[in-house]
Amino acid sequence: QVQLVESGGGFVQPGESLRLSCAASGVIFAPNTMNWYRQAPGKQRELVAAMPSGETPTYVDSVKGRFTISRDNANDIWYLQMNSLKPEDTAVYLCNLVVSRRGRLATYWGQGTQVTVSS
Repeated sequence: QVQLVESGGGFVQPGESLRLSCAASGVIFAPNTMNWYRQAPGKQRELVAAMPSGETPTYVDSVKGRFTISRDNANDIWYLQMNSLKPEDTAVYLCNLVVSRRGRLATYWGQGTQVTVSS
């Protein structure tokens, strides 16, 4: 069974940076896709970044050039580096791993971490 544990959220001022981590335990089969979502109060959950294994990551337009998703393959940790943060980036951020195996998709979620950007 795969478990995802997130860390790295916090309170920052506009223009500052944070790095979120999503550490996976268990056997991670490929192919897989790591997604980072965010959910702000009163808004729908939004897909911020996606990293299919072996493919180029994709980003929602509002974070392009500011956020970077990466993976530490040796330790099965995914990161979301967030630079030049804006108040509108304030949300709970959730990592989501989708694994394809034997024709089925298995989905796993982290517990979420709060990011607050405010002056």
